[in-house]
Amino acid sequence: MSGVHGGVQDGAPGRWPVSAAPRAAATVFVVDAALVVLFAAVGRRSHAESGAVLGVLLTAWPFLVGTVLGWVVALAWRRRAPLGVRDGIPVWVCAVAAGMLLRVATGAGTAFSFVVVATVVLGVFLLGWRALAALVRRRRSAA
Repeated sequence: MSGVHGGVQDGAPGRWPVSAAPRAAATVFVVDAALVVLFAAVGRRSHAESGAVLGVLLTAWPFLVGTVLGWVVALAWRRRAPLGVRDGIPVWVCAVAAGMLLRVATGAGTAFSFVVVATVVLGVFLLGWRALAALVRRRRSAA
């Protein structure tokens, strides 16, 4: 029996093979988390805020919680790890929504401009890298 991942055969262009799925899922999760931390670091730097590592983690934690929630939603809804762009949409939406809700709950800022910037940047980060990775996988499989 050939392996199927999300209804697509192993080795199909642009898809992760089932045999690589656990390792790929762990890698994708780490990349998502790293990009959320990068978002927080760039944001803090652009506002010349101090407290390097601790400050970045204090800024990032609500969005990291949202990212984990997005992974849980994606796993429950799609029944597979959010490796592709479409599967990553719940990760992005939850990262932003839960991140903002947690910031409100903890008294952190949620100015409209920040919500817009966070939504756009996290969308580009969390979905954009998946799109680029899919393009590279498709090109490699076509070669």
